[in-house]
Amino acid sequence: MDNFEYVDMDKIQMKTGEGDEKPDEKVLDIPKNIIDQIRLVSTYKGVHVPSMMFDSTGTKKIAAIASYVIEALEQGRILVVDELDSSIHFKLTRAIVAMFNNELNTSAQMIFTVHDINLMDCKRIFRKEQIWFVHKDKEGVYVYSLADFTAQQGVRDTTDVMEKYRKGALGALPDPELINSLLSIKSGVKGDDADAK
Repeated sequence: MDNFEYVDMDKIQMKTGEGDEKPDEKVLDIPKNIIDQIRLVSTYKGVHVPSMMFDSTGTKKIAAIASYVIEALEQGRILVVDELDSSIHFKLTRAIVAMFNNELNTSAQMIFTVHDINLMDCKRIFRKEQIWFVHKDKEGVYVYSLADFTAQQGVRDTTDVMEKYRKGALGALPDPELINSLLSIKSGVKGDDADAK
């Protein structure tokens, strides 16, 4: 991909094969009225192609949230993004976070969830009070801050938070039995039958 831009529909060249045949992929089987509305294109070697049809999931996600990121930064708004790191390269995720978490940004905020523990970097990216965990168990769901952990509990400014999390010292880890439960459902084994095997 060379670039993104908006173009008029008559500038988009779509080669789908001989005649009016379409590629044999369901993702490309889109009603004509929707294709007429697609104006965001990617430029590959000088040829405009509809971004939402041909780009990767990560590229589509970046294209989808870019305007929200810019608007939040320019207008000092709060942007909420679930699973920011889903399908996006870790360098792009860090770049988005860095736009919000620097001295040039005076009023915009981004609240987001991630599974990438590399973002739990208190030495270069965040302060302790900016990192929150969600822990689930049979009794409920609990939300707590990394700042709740004290030096007496082994969490200091110099602590490797990612390593502490990996070892389970901060909680908020998924239940490893979830995989076994899903496998037992898939195989048709339920409840006590799964324990017997």
